Amino acid sequence: MLLIVEDLAVARGGIALLEAVAFTLAPGQALILRGPNGIGKTTLLRAIAGLQPPLRGRVDLPADGAAYAGHADGLKATLTVAENLAFWARIYGQRDTAAAIAAMDLGALADRPAQNLSAGQKRRLGLARLLVTGRMLWLLDEPTVSLDAASVAMFAAAVRAHLAAGGAALMATHIDLGLAEAATLDLSPFRAKGPVTGPGGIADPFDAAFA
Repeated sequence: MLLIVEDLAVARGGIALLEAVAFTLAPGQALILRGPNGIGKTTLLRAIAGLQPPLRGRVDLPADGAAYAGHADGLKATLTVAENLAFWARIYGQRDTAAAIAAMDLGALADRPAQNLSAGQKRRLGLARLLVTGRMLWLLDEPTVSLDAASVAMFAAAVRAHLAAGGAALMATHIDLGLAEAATLDLSPFRAKGPVTGPGGIADPFDAAFA
């Protein structure tokens, strides 16, 4: 398994959102998180990615971790498209960026500073970072924001190729990506029914910084 989640409980701003969340992801699998706004999809992804502590539960990831793409694109404004990708490739011990540039159709923009890109182009560049991480597990929070239909199709193709290569993806999205490989998990049954506490008996206030 590339991801094991057991009895996970998460909170935002000191308020318990989800409890008893459990699922697994094997190589080649994708799982789409569903649920109404505010149910805790982003908080759950952040907890799984290790960006905030869960209140309770177990998360097992690959030894080299996961690649996380949140609402921010994580770009250096003054660096070009090619320079941004080269920077992230080096961070993850990778070298080749050509495949990522091609997959997200960024070739014509390779020499353009990120600050001069449109919102959709920035999002494509932000998603291209996934392809240079070398990580087999992708954690994606609303990855298609600002993308037009053609770019959504490109991203779906990139996810499909990632799965075919033995990767896995956990995504929070309201967009139909047309991925026959993807299962769906409705988080509504996991909504916290009351105060959920951690091992110390109280909710960890650390996550309040991300409310």
